[in-house]
Amino acid sequence: MSRGSGSGGRRVLVLGGSSEIALAIVRELQSQSPREVALVGRDAAALGAAAAALGAAGCQRVLTFELDALDLSRHEQVLKQAFQELGGADIVILAVGVLGERGGLPADIPAAVAVLQVNLVGAGSLLMYAARELCGARGGTLVVLSSVAAERPRRANVVYGASKAGLDSLAQGLGDALHEHDVRVLVVRPGFVRTKMTQGLDAAPLASTPQAVAAVTVDALDRGAHTVWAPRSLRWLMFIMKLVPRRLFRTIKQ
Repeated sequence: MSRGSGSGGRRVLVLGGSSEIALAIVRELQSQSPREVALVGRDAAALGAAAAALGAAGCQRVLTFELDALDLSRHEQVLKQAFQELGGADIVILAVGVLGERGGLPADIPAAVAVLQVNLVGAGSLLMYAARELCGARGGTLVVLSSVAAERPRRANVVYGASKAGLDSLAQGLGDALHEHDVRVLVVRPGFVRTKMTQGLDAAPLASTPQAVAAVTVDALDRGAHTVWAPRSLRWLMFIMKLVPRRLFRTIKQ
């Protein structure tokens, strides 16, 4: 098995190191075999808590690195350091993202632009730098946490959906371009996931949990998939949603 396939890689690097979904994926991987982990994120306290939790779950080594997705000038440096101190990475999980204001035209446009900068520009920069490191190491897997909102953004999440659509497209394109370098890209498209980020929001149909998304992701890694929906039934729901005529689709307010 090449380094660009499967869930067996020992070294896991998480970009967005306090993400509940990403941490659930690491725990799912750890339940299969011992892992060494590097967590990269902006909140030192949250990274420390996440590292302690992974240590308690059995991870043999957990490193932390502070980096804000908006601090583009430090992306290359910090990722190089994280890869070096971890001894390389077999699996990189990109879980950078913020929800932002819901609805159509934002009341706070600068805040909406910040969502685009974090979810697309910052996350996209990290994705490309991580991909370059894996290419240099001749293989590995990139797991990109996208969203079903990327497939057809709704009026209820215009900015978030647009940002995820851009990241999803970048990840899919890189997956094709990097295939010959033995670097695999798995795009994960969860629906509504019950996390701190969605706390207080009305759950959408087929709502899930971080643990459920993690199980789907690890299974997809082992199956060699390039795209997976969580739960899997969302694939068919979104297929239908994309066929809904525009005049009807614009009436969906949630």
